[in-house]
Amino acid sequence: MAAAQNARSRSSAASVAGWRDAAPAPVVLITGPEEFLGIRSMDRIRRQVRDATPDVEVTKLNAASYEAGALAMAVAPSLFGEGKLVEVEGLESMNDAFLADALTYLRQPQEDVVLVLHHAGGVRGKKLLDAVKAAGWPVVDCQPLKKDTEKTAFVVAEFKAGGRRIEPDAVAALVNAVGASLSELAAACSQLIADASTTVDSATVEKYYGERVEATAFKVADAAMAGNATLALSSLRHALDTGVDPVPLVAALAAKLRTVAKVAGASGSSAQIAKQLGMQPWLVEQAQRDVRRWTPEGLIASIRATAEADAQVKGLSRDPVYAVEYAVTVIANSARRG
Repeated sequence: MAAAQNARSRSSAASVAGWRDAAPAPVVLITGPEEFLGIRSMDRIRRQVRDATPDVEVTKLNAASYEAGALAMAVAPSLFGEGKLVEVEGLESMNDAFLADALTYLRQPQEDVVLVLHHAGGVRGKKLLDAVKAAGWPVVDCQPLKKDTEKTAFVVAEFKAGGRRIEPDAVAALVNAVGASLSELAAACSQLIADASTTVDSATVEKYYGERVEATAFKVADAAMAGNATLALSSLRHALDTGVDPVPLVAALAAKLRTVAKVAGASGSSAQIAKQLGMQPWLVEQAQRDVRRWTPEGLIASIRATAEADAQVKGLSRDPVYAVEYAVTVIANSARRG
């Protein structure tokens, strides 16, 4: 971590990187509200620093409870000249003492020091964030993964990094089962990567996570969309009997119908449609197969029934179970078996 590294880092002029590309530099800003990705970024940088400098001295500071002068002490040259890694959490709640000391330090960062600043979002500390970006130091952006396409890409990348293969339908099943929380999704990937000796398929995901609420909801939706009313209704009743709330069940139906409706109205190859709609190509291909089961009238009727069920399970009906059963029946009867 010498002056040459300092110059290389600054020459990129405020480059923005994803968390998987987080790398050491004299100053690194990790920003964004996704806590899990912020932790992953910090861990990745720490690991790289320790690989390069095993005897590095690590100091952790909290910007909210910071005491004046602590940063200067943390970055001061040590007696034995080993490198230093200073990790600062809580910039979104930083006090005035930290802001003043950090702005002072940015004017002349120390060689052989990696300063990692983690800001979880909000307007507090904007002056410091702007100063880091203006100086050209790297910024690691950690935004929440809200779309299924983003979560799908995350799972694929996790398995690639872990040296394991996972089938596309298994990816979808895993996202459906545990995708509500990114940390849980990552933990599920780690477990499957560690346990699997061959390619992970949907049966493996079902074995591990088939009883999760999200997985159960999409099991009902898949059966209804396939025109299998018997399986859809039996799965629905089992889900309700085991305590699954009707709301996620209706949400799964709506998600499936929206995907089919989007693909039905698009033209071009699966790759072109995927790019246009921001979806994975394999998901488009799956929806294109589903589209063949539907008439425009059947799709409209199913969307209306699901929208009405959504309103009823959220308080407009005294019998939300009947509302969901009716929507499932309409969908299954509207889809042609094939």
